[in-house]
Amino acid sequence: MRTSLAPERVELAAAYRLIAEFGMDDSIFTHISAKAPADEGEHAFLINPYGLRFDEVTAGALVTINLDGEILKDPHGAGINKAGFTIHSAVHAARPDVACVLHTHTVAGVAVASMKEGLLPLNQWSAPFFNRIAYHDYEGIALNHEERARIVADLGDRNAMILRNHGLLTCGRSVGEAFRTMMDLDRACQAQVAIMGSGLTPNVLSDELAEYVASQEESWAEQHDAKGKPDVEWAAYLRLCKARHPEFDQ
Repeated sequence: MRTSLAPERVELAAAYRLIAEFGMDDSIFTHISAKAPADEGEHAFLINPYGLRFDEVTAGALVTINLDGEILKDPHGAGINKAGFTIHSAVHAARPDVACVLHTHTVAGVAVASMKEGLLPLNQWSAPFFNRIAYHDYEGIALNHEERARIVADLGDRNAMILRNHGLLTCGRSVGEAFRTMMDLDRACQAQVAIMGSGLTPNVLSDELAEYVASQEESWAEQHDAKGKPDVEWAAYLRLCKARHPEFDQ
């Protein structure tokens, strides 16, 4: 990738294009945000300009906004979606360990978010989330800034959350980590919807086995993400993005 733009912008733009590539976008709605480069503002984050489809987002078009909602940089003058600011500013303000917040409204994600049982430990995609996924009750379209405190309280120190009757949210120490977590979470939801719709009896994993798988996943993450080892899966996704969307980093 040949670009003079900051890597934070390039990777975030890639995440937007990839979410669209995998059919996980929702028109011009939902958001992915990432910490802004230091020279763009203290405690600021990047988010998509309102009105662009995810497959139209470029690194240079991303809007820089601070935690008070003040727009610091808006290349196209499009502004942002206020509902997106509510959710993303809450997490960025409360979780300095989080570099990226990713929120989707996929059909499978909303389906599982609309089930009282939530996500069940049914397979190798869902087991890693056992006892490690947060839930936040639906309060309507996220325009009330008072909801931010409740979002943060429900999320706690976890990196995945089901917004009941609404959708999915993941966090990461990098854009790649948040993206990979969302891919696994959405696949887990897709599998659950398929299993529930089959009419056959789900083979739910025991709590002991689900916990074991979740601990295996945590151990892997500690050995790779936390110690700064190359994220080869994210690198593979970036190559796909560049091949399919060569202008995304402009």
